[in-house]
Amino acid sequence: MPKKVLIIGGVAGGASTAARLRRMDENAEIILFEKGEHISFANCGLPYYIGGVIEEREKLLIQTPEKFQKRFRVEVKVKNEVIKIDREKKEVEVKELESGRIYREFYDVLVLSPGSIPLHPPIEGIDSPNIFTLWNIPDSDRIKEFIEQKKPKRVAVIGGGFIGLEMAENLYHQGMDVSIIEMADQVMAPMDFEMAQIVHQHIKSKDVKVYLKDGVESFEHKDGLTILKLQSGTKIEVDLVLLSIGVRPQSELAKDAGLKVNERGGIIVDSMLRTSDPSIYAVGDAIEVVDFINGSKTMVPLAGPANKQGRIVANNIVGRKEEYKGSQGTSIAKIFDLTVASTGNNEKQLNKLGMRLNKDYKVSLIHANSNASYYPGSIPMTIKLIFDLSGKVLGAQIVGYNGVDKRIDVLATSIRLGANIYDLKELELAYAPPYSSAKDPVHMVAFHAENILKGDLDVILWNELQRLQKEDVIFLDVREPIERELGFIENSINIPLHQLRDRLKELDPNKLIIPYCAVGLRGYIASRILTQNGFKKVKNLSGGYTTYKTIFSKNDQKSVEDRTSFIENFKENGGTMVSEKSEKIIKLNACGLSCPGPIMKVFEKIKELDDEDVLEVSATDPGFMSDIKIWCERTGNILLKTEKREKEFIAFVKKKAHSQISLKENTKKNISPVDFSPNEDKTIVVFSGDLDKAIASFVIANGAASMGRKVTMFFTFWGLNILRRPEKIKLKKAFLDKMFGIMMPRGSKKLKLSKMNMAGMGPKMIRRVMEDKNISSLEELIQSAKDSGIRMIACNMSMDVMGIKKEELIDGVEIGGVATYLGAAEESNVNLFI
Repeated sequence: MPKKVLIIGGVAGGASTAARLRRMDENAEIILFEKGEHISFANCGLPYYIGGVIEEREKLLIQTPEKFQKRFRVEVKVKNEVIKIDREKKEVEVKELESGRIYREFYDVLVLSPGSIPLHPPIEGIDSPNIFTLWNIPDSDRIKEFIEQKKPKRVAVIGGGFIGLEMAENLYHQGMDVSIIEMADQVMAPMDFEMAQIVHQHIKSKDVKVYLKDGVESFEHKDGLTILKLQSGTKIEVDLVLLSIGVRPQSELAKDAGLKVNERGGIIVDSMLRTSDPSIYAVGDAIEVVDFINGSKTMVPLAGPANKQGRIVANNIVGRKEEYKGSQGTSIAKIFDLTVASTGNNEKQLNKLGMRLNKDYKVSLIHANSNASYYPGSIPMTIKLIFDLSGKVLGAQIVGYNGVDKRIDVLATSIRLGANIYDLKELELAYAPPYSSAKDPVHMVAFHAENILKGDLDVILWNELQRLQKEDVIFLDVREPIERELGFIENSINIPLHQLRDRLKELDPNKLIIPYCAVGLRGYIASRILTQNGFKKVKNLSGGYTTYKTIFSKNDQKSVEDRTSFIENFKENGGTMVSEKSEKIIKLNACGLSCPGPIMKVFEKIKELDDEDVLEVSATDPGFMSDIKIWCERTGNILLKTEKREKEFIAFVKKKAHSQISLKENTKKNISPVDFSPNEDKTIVVFSGDLDKAIASFVIANGAASMGRKVTMFFTFWGLNILRRPEKIKLKKAFLDKMFGIMMPRGSKKLKLSKMNMAGMGPKMIRRVMEDKNISSLEELIQSAKDSGIRMIACNMSMDVMGIKKEELIDGVEIGGVATYLGAAEESNVNLFI
């Protein structure tokens, strides 16, 4: 048994090693080195200390050096940095930071717990005095002091991970205008894309600005402010910047000592947590671990695994052989009122390993209530379960409000014990109406998964829809007509579930039929009706319209800015935001109702009110928050504000005169009611293939779209060249068609100017001028048109004449004829020919 153990680094891994080691061996000499002044503190609580939720700084200190030393008889040396490991002599070289003295200590066993540090990339201006990172107590002290002295009003949080989002919330609650900048296409990397969209919508509902797929190009500090220039060209002026863009392991000491590390700098250890030197162990953020699900090597910087590793190392040091069996990455976070949790592998991880949906694994996605729907406070949560073809659970993700922590822990435990979906449905879980339902959400997601595996239900996920040919598919909306007022899938047909058996003849059995409802349950029933009546090609839309609209609804930054602008204009024009003390408020309780119940109650109640009266609506359906916004836009009423209380969602609606178009009339058309605006559509015929005219076409189109107008662009003859793919597509063509293809420009980057082309110099010059003046390029304008939902139609006759095939056109282009164009033109009050 070793006589002397040195531990480098405290907090989760190092402190837990020291405490367990003392409990196992009363006689060992234990010395813990920490270059900071704190050996054990709650770093996960730092954002809440800055936000004022945790009021006393001392509560962050789990153990002071003095208390730790007294309780465990461990010699604690804070502000002492180990600067070198001499493996041959089994010594470490230590620098006493306050005095500068350097000394050496001998060891029998050495434990490394160096942790990780925030990334600090070499971005211009990143060392400005109002740019901070948050990783330890001194960091939190500096940020808190800056806030108290400078009173910042605008803050940018760079990075959408755990710390970034927790800081965004806490700074928001201090009254700051918050912007979140994330280079990826989503926040919360452990979540899959569709689950992260729920988080995006919730954050934006707080009027927090979210910039996705955009990174910081530079920081410019001027007059106490910092101007962020994003890679997209967007500029944001703020008083405070919080960097939270990731971490890296502090493994320099290990590398300098010749210990093996991986490509990311993670210290390589075996199952006993020994490094490549058998006398040296390592724990925590800095080590490479095994992924418990798939057996690959990974790094998981979480406090839970670090604490367990510390205990295992202490056991191994005293001769109790114990293995660390891997990390499954179980995590949970509070994002404003929302709870976000995950465990095991997500789809992104599985795809990186070469596993593919339906071939290697399947997905069950449901929306289930936190407790009995008839008991107050029942709020739906979204659960995603990933399982292989044998039923073994590979991972789970949950986004919701109440009871998320309970369900993720049940699923994490099940995964650790090797459970499959059949085990989940057999679990006997605690039930009482305030806490759950007789069929718990864990049961429900397992039932759904079993239906998929046994062939009782064939599902289609949101990311499979884009591969379908529209002409071969029927989207069957089995909801009630009033639910369609709040949005529906374009070109879907509506047959309410209770009418389906009597209207089967209206459906083409040769096409793929995709039933959908609000959350998937009625869609499942519809699927069973169809398959048992001879329909062979039926797939239920997983998650229903609730998931669909989360992915595909317009949810860009402009909506947040428009909402903020509306509130400001409302106040400037004499309006007042309501308060609970207002005598004009009429209350409506719509709790316990699922969609469309709350909206139906609002619709009925609002008819009883006088103009300018305010209706305060309470509901427990999270979808109500977005539904009421759409409903107000459609009916002409004013949504004053929304808020989340402990067990319900609140909306304040001021009654105004209704719009001229009725909801019932609008729903008859297979157009999303959010986007529909009668006789204000715009149509543009693009005949020219000249660069300058193409730019003008898309500038006008995007401008109209930004004003909420529905825009149709009809490309004919030379205008088709704008839509051609830049790469050559191998296709069988007649001789003249091939000649046309060779002579015509292939794509937008090959277009010429109508005047001053100058043998190709003109287009290059105009593109350079546009870039210098920060004007979007033609390609960026085309992408903006796609993102805005502008309808782009390629003339079928012109394509035949010019020998252009559908495969040669960019994605998102429809093929149509003159009748298609004229149909759009009849709904338009502006028609341009360019």
